[in-house]
Amino acid sequence: MPDPRDKQDVAGTDWDAARREMVVRQIRARGIQSERVLAAMRAVPRHLFVSPEQATEAYNDTPLPIGGGQTISQPYIVAAISEALSLEGDEDVLEIGAGCGYQAAVLSLLARQVTSIEAVPALAAGARERLSRLGFRNVQVIEADGSAGWPAGAPYRAILVSAAAPRVPAPLFEQLAEGGRLVIPVGDRESQELQRIVRTKGGFDTEVICGCRFVPLMGHFGWSGNASPELPGT
Repeated sequence: MPDPRDKQDVAGTDWDAARREMVVRQIRARGIQSERVLAAMRAVPRHLFVSPEQATEAYNDTPLPIGGGQTISQPYIVAAISEALSLEGDEDVLEIGAGCGYQAAVLSLLARQVTSIEAVPALAAGARERLSRLGFRNVQVIEADGSAGWPAGAPYRAILVSAAAPRVPAPLFEQLAEGGRLVIPVGDRESQELQRIVRTKGGFDTEVICGCRFVPLMGHFGWSGNASPELPGT
């Protein structure tokens, strides 16, 4: 799975040690308890999902730009989302916003299949090539408007949105299986709440995981040039 360059670079960086420290200091220390999630975060070579110039920053406690106005999320947020999805290993997962492919790579170790939607052509192509090269075979990257979800694979037992929405896009409610979990940042363009929504027999239960700040979700059911900056009701 990981690239042979993962162990050390020419400068002698021990990437394995950097990942172990990241998990201990940034993730486990903040309350992430799932051993499956912690193991996945230790396994995926985050430094290979950013530019070579940013590799030494890859395990820092911060998001990083990846081009196209998008970012790779802070490691803790990736872990928190992964844990909130409560994956057991046999799920089909829908991800909205592939970005560089890092979150999808982590999820690929936790689920049966990951379908990741990305609207920016260059990012979709880059994520697809990178995931294939690094051996993450159970991830499909599709170039499309992710705000509408991906009905072809519905219903999903887990859906995550890696961009901030002014409200939960209606198609995602429809594409979520009964008992399924949807994790999404909802708010205005400057700050959001990371919400976990569970579909029940009678409707949907919502809880707030933490405050967060994501890039905006663009598309028909996301932000547009005329979208209100206020938080609409769902």
